[in-house]
Amino acid sequence: MMRKCHVRFVGEGDTATYALLPDLKVEITAPQEPITLKLDPGSKATGIALVQGKDVIFGAELAHRSQAIKAGLESRRSLRRGRRNRHTRYRKARLLNRTRSKGWLAPSLQHRVETTLTWVNRLRKLAPIASVFQELVRFDLQQSENPEINGLEYQQGVLYGYEIREYLLNKWDRKCAYCGITDMPLQVEHIHPRAKGGSNRISNLCLACDTCNKKKGTQDIEQFLSKKPDILKRILSQAKRPLKDAAAVNLTRCALFNGLRLTTGLPVSTGSGGLTKFNRTRLNLPKSHWLDAACVGQVEELKVLTSQPLLIKAAGHGTRQMCGTNRFGFPIRHRSKKQIHFSFKTGDIVGATVTAGKKVGSYVGRVLCRASGSFDIATTKGRVAGISHKYCKPIHKKDGYSYGF
Repeated sequence: MMRKCHVRFVGEGDTATYALLPDLKVEITAPQEPITLKLDPGSKATGIALVQGKDVIFGAELAHRSQAIKAGLESRRSLRRGRRNRHTRYRKARLLNRTRSKGWLAPSLQHRVETTLTWVNRLRKLAPIASVFQELVRFDLQQSENPEINGLEYQQGVLYGYEIREYLLNKWDRKCAYCGITDMPLQVEHIHPRAKGGSNRISNLCLACDTCNKKKGTQDIEQFLSKKPDILKRILSQAKRPLKDAAAVNLTRCALFNGLRLTTGLPVSTGSGGLTKFNRTRLNLPKSHWLDAACVGQVEELKVLTSQPLLIKAAGHGTRQMCGTNRFGFPIRHRSKKQIHFSFKTGDIVGATVTAGKKVGSYVGRVLCRASGSFDIATTKGRVAGISHKYCKPIHKKDGYSYGF
């Protein structure tokens, strides 16, 4: 069997370079072990790992631009509202003439699903992926309709306590509920002490440092915080509050799970965040998105063959807005419809070797094109202006992502 391979080399920094090597034809005679693609979807970044048997052969971290999308929608809404209040030209509000389809997600959430599916399909073209593993839920909730975990004893066996601890770390922001200290070992503490009838329910648990835990002892929380009413009110309200962020992430992961089944046609298996942390702790691996992805599902042993993941950042494809405005919404400039100048487009990664003039040297980075032919190149050391297009050579076409190590 002959396999045609395309090899890419990635440089350093946000302006990483891509060098496309000649096609390599490698004859493979022995049967190859199938590769498993593992995903660890997160709020800000998604971990990606390719595992062949016990070997982790590739890792990547995909940073999303959900906050940029949300900020852009909020800015558009405020600008339109301002124009309506000033009785100037505006786009009339559409209220009842739009319906949302079943399974609709907010644009900032839908972006996470679509970008992850994009990279899954890209990796399927480069590697013989036979199956997909995904961390479906961050916490193995007992009741899907109730975001709080109920029950006296939640989990038995080797995973006892891992799901609960991971849930509490996220719910209490990984800091002591009483003094707010961080970066210290935290203990699971009963708000209403068990010595006075307190239960093991999640709503009665919080995190405390060793000093605060010993200082509170078996006191009621009202007695312990009698001189700190603000902290008492915050703890009591936060104890009954479900983890909304985790619910939002879980909603995105369910949409991703359905998308993987429909678009890839591969068998998709799932696991929980507690199981992922248990595997990573047992294997003594550092905390990172791509290693979390490698630990998703049932894992007995892992051998990490790569030490540095590929950092992928969703940068977007720009804007189609023709009229540029200031922060008040008033027009200040007009953008040209022509985007390609001298076969270059803003956002392409180029290399330039300047041999004459004040800018003598070699530069690699993202290019900002102008119709005049005088380009700017954003390198890792800063922006270099006034580079002629004659010195530029294309390295990687703009695809909406930036790369680095």
